[in-house]
Amino acid sequence: MQNYIKVDNTQIWTEKWGKGVPVILISGGPGCCNYMEPVAEIIGDTSEVIMFDPRGCGRSLFDGEGHDLETALKDLETIRTEYGVDKWVVIGHSWGADLGLAYVLRHSGSILGFISMCGTGIQNDRDWKESYKRNKAQIGELLPEFAYEPNKIVHRSLIDSWRAFIKQPSLLRDISELDLPTLFVFAEKDIRPSWPIQQLSFLMKNSRYIELEGAEHYIWQTKQDELAEVLREFIKRINYTKVKPMIK
Repeated sequence: MQNYIKVDNTQIWTEKWGKGVPVILISGGPGCCNYMEPVAEIIGDTSEVIMFDPRGCGRSLFDGEGHDLETALKDLETIRTEYGVDKWVVIGHSWGADLGLAYVLRHSGSILGFISMCGTGIQNDRDWKESYKRNKAQIGELLPEFAYEPNKIVHRSLIDSWRAFIKQPSLLRDISELDLPTLFVFAEKDIRPSWPIQQLSFLMKNSRYIELEGAEHYIWQTKQDELAEVLREFIKRINYTKVKPMIK
């Protein structure tokens, strides 16, 4: 089921698959259209999966301007309420995982659980960037086919807003006080360093870190079965034992 949701003076394209535990999938970039259909396919038989093109990207309307993190968080909450979802599992990939973490912080009462896939973490680190750039030039990575070109204006505006967001003095304390089932999934062959995500996993009370052997950044392209197993197990645990803590 496809649906355009009106938020302020724009419209956001959304699509819902399957039935079961409500799940929102957040693509990365920022500024990319939805590319998470393969993830929806591997969990759609047990989950009500909602996907969307972020404001200004893909099939969602673009007004020629960028927007900030607060607007992106508002859009997520509007999608949830428009679909009549009380609480859902948030699954974000790459920068979408970072946005997902900010959303969990701001709207913890709307969350059943959080899965971060290959996020970049709470950092703006020069060594991290140099390592990423070097690996990108020397190794490269397997990319999916994007249905629409990335929106560079949206990308820049959200990156700038994110870098301001992570400077909040209380941010690490606030993250450490989260007590929601959380899974950090990283790819062994990701050209992005994993240490910021491992730090977050140790910081959060009820979290687990998994690194999938042989996987690249877009995990489903190289290790679909392994990814399906960990996602489905997490969602199953949420469904039947919502208050059972995860084991490090």
